[in-house]
Amino acid sequence: MNRRHTKPTGFTLVEIMIVLAILVLLLAMVGPRLLKTQEKADQKITLTQIKNMQQALDLYKVDNRSYPSTEEGLKALIARPDDENRGRNWAGPYLSEPQLPADPWGNPFRYEYPPTKGISSDQPNIWSAGPDGQDDSNDDIVNWTGGDQPGGDQPGDVEDVNVVEEVATTP
Repeated sequence: MNRRHTKPTGFTLVEIMIVLAILVLLLAMVGPRLLKTQEKADQKITLTQIKNMQQALDLYKVDNRSYPSTEEGLKALIARPDDENRGRNWAGPYLSEPQLPADPWGNPFRYEYPPTKGISSDQPNIWSAGPDGQDDSNDDIVNWTGGDQPGGDQPGDVEDVNVVEEVATTP
């Protein structure tokens, strides 16, 4: 009998483990960069949302002669205020969505008027608590410059300053 000895085809366990180790190393090198890119994208989305709300608040002010109070909050952009005097000239909704947007981390935006932060006394404060969801931390994204910066430092770390300056509106 004439038998041919053929080598079995397929991968050995050692070869598969080597390939997996290489893939893990590549992921370890590329993963943090991808996460940083996502973090920057979320910050830019948040900045855009804050700018859109600021524009909607400016339209609200044109109709109502002042910004909504802290108590009325951003809800005044999508629903007529309960106060008859405040709601008389309301021509909203001032946002295209039927509900208030959340930041990319699922947190509601914060609003304050009259403002107690920053150097402007005539623009409302709008901010996101950032990825950690905690106010007054270094990852907050705000619409004011100067004065109280997130994290309690004056003015916080470099990324906070860039974020703050990019969103600031002129009086």
